[in-house]
Amino acid sequence: MGIKIFIVSFMITSFFFFILLIPTRLTIPKSSFSVPMNNSFNITKINRTYPVTFAYLISASKGDSGKLKRLMKALYHPGNYYLIHMDYGAPKAEYRDVVEYVAKEPVFGQVGNVWVVGKRNLVTYRGPTMLSTTLHAMAMLLRSCQWDWFINLSASDYPLVTQDGSAWTVLSRSFSEYCIIGWENLPRTLLLYYTNFVSSPEGYFQTVICNSKDYKNTTANNDLHYITWDNPPKQHPRTLGIKDYRKMVLSNRPFARKFKKNDPVLDKIDRELLKRHRGQFSFGGWCLEGERGRACPTLKTENYGVLKPGPASKKLKTLLSYILSRKVFRKLQCR
Repeated sequence: MGIKIFIVSFMITSFFFFILLIPTRLTIPKSSFSVPMNNSFNITKINRTYPVTFAYLISASKGDSGKLKRLMKALYHPGNYYLIHMDYGAPKAEYRDVVEYVAKEPVFGQVGNVWVVGKRNLVTYRGPTMLSTTLHAMAMLLRSCQWDWFINLSASDYPLVTQDGSAWTVLSRSFSEYCIIGWENLPRTLLLYYTNFVSSPEGYFQTVICNSKDYKNTTANNDLHYITWDNPPKQHPRTLGIKDYRKMVLSNRPFARKFKKNDPVLDKIDRELLKRHRGQFSFGGWCLEGERGRACPTLKTENYGVLKPGPASKKLKTLLSYILSRKVFRKLQCR
């Protein structure tokens, strides 16, 4: 019986890695993977103006299209990359709505750094489906663009700092390449092992990094999400609201989760932390200011590399300085 289970697990894992190595053009139709790009403003190919670039995987499921659109407005920056995955369980009409939103947003089209996965996966919290989707997204982004850090978010997340100021996981490009290409067998062996876990994403990357001689002393073991749990804890985190706002701000963390659609606390975050007007982007140095002062309706065609950190950037700097301090950093390394 044990041998049969092992063989089945091996077949499933082999299938996942086969998917990861399929060329992007086969898994993502051109029409939904990219939007038209204006070559006169091609920051994604020729301009390395910004000191660091993030690649985001944003996962959404049925009923999340509204939250996803709001998150994109709050999170967007022309120096980063965004890959959106809509769960296969979401209705086709909702999926088409997201694709149309990305295709018709002028800024996304002008910069060309937002994509929607064309071939959707069915994602569940149990089993390896979420992990395989994450690894697949990492492989797509590694092949498609140059970036420094990979960040995995859901549509229920929301930023607490502007993108000029700064999962689940935040992974370096080098470590992402190690997980996908794997110049030794450790990532593949552990993927085979985690195929049998109820929630493989919660331990896979941590186990790989802590058992790799090249990366085990490079971890900053701290959650960059503000999350609260019921007592006793339930399967999912507690939904955040206005009463949690002060603690969120004092946590100095760049992200928080999870939120209900259009909860009043999101308006407060937009107004006080992100300086974002309704329906517009979070303010940054790349914005062309609108008639209402610090509104951000569109982008500049010149000097788009200027950074203007928001009010929460100093808090994030304080948190990262503490995490990376000599006193704290070594204590949080893998044992």
